[in-house]
Amino acid sequence: MARNPLTFGPKPPFPTQKQSAPGDEQQMDPQPDFGLTSYTGRNRLTDRVALITGADSGIGRADAILFAKEGADVVITHIPGEEKDAQITLDAVRSEGRKGHAIALDFSDPGRVATAVEETVRQFGKLDIAVSNAAYQRTYEKLEDISGEEFAKHYTINVGATFVLAQAAAKHLKPGGVIINTTSIQAYEPDKNILVYASTKAAIANLTKGLAKLLAEKGIRVNGVAPGPVWTPLIPATMPAEKVEKFGSTSAFERPAQPVELGALYVFLASDDASYVTGEIYGATGGRMPV
Repeated sequence: MARNPLTFGPKPPFPTQKQSAPGDEQQMDPQPDFGLTSYTGRNRLTDRVALITGADSGIGRADAILFAKEGADVVITHIPGEEKDAQITLDAVRSEGRKGHAIALDFSDPGRVATAVEETVRQFGKLDIAVSNAAYQRTYEKLEDISGEEFAKHYTINVGATFVLAQAAAKHLKPGGVIINTTSIQAYEPDKNILVYASTKAAIANLTKGLAKLLAEKGIRVNGVAPGPVWTPLIPATMPAEKVEKFGSTSAFERPAQPVELGALYVFLASDDASYVTGEIYGATGGRMPV
């Protein structure tokens, strides 16, 4: 039976909830769907090795689980201190009969992202897919609330790490290798309260298209995914409670996406089904209406 997009995921209003950053999906109500039972693999990534940043929760966790269901071994990075969440992701990967490995990584030093690439190659002997997903987001009521330090932190973590991952991965990716960057609807329709975050996502979209041209001669494909509202721990951890309560209500389906719905796009872009796709930004916004 076809999946009904109107009823697949819970709709707001959601219960009042507030978390401290970076958030904990175990505390979310309702719980996100990462594809453990709602996704069926089709052997599209058999025996490939993927590195996914920020995969202890949210879209990154869904990517890791779906990649494993498609036959890939997976290395994930997570914020130091988030070992418990990272272990949940690894357990899910291993439950699919695939190998998993976790790396604690502070993205405030983008140069360390290159060490994650090297560790992946040491552990598994190669790298086939690099997914840049880790991100930093904070909300601000007024322009004067944004400090120079906060502005720089957004760009260091979101844009700097994306660039370093691509640069380091390109040294190891063979023809057919893939880089997937996570941008956002915010790159095109920025909300005023996440001004800096939105601008980093626009930079990532631009970087993605440029990298695709630069790496095409090596047979490496580079694409991006631009999510709209997605039900992840980032939401209750960074947004005001009143926005969390109605989160996703401006989409055409009147709900946020579940992480598994985004993960399926990453699988497509990582697979040979997308062999002629590069330099593209795939939107998954649920037809979100401007607010």
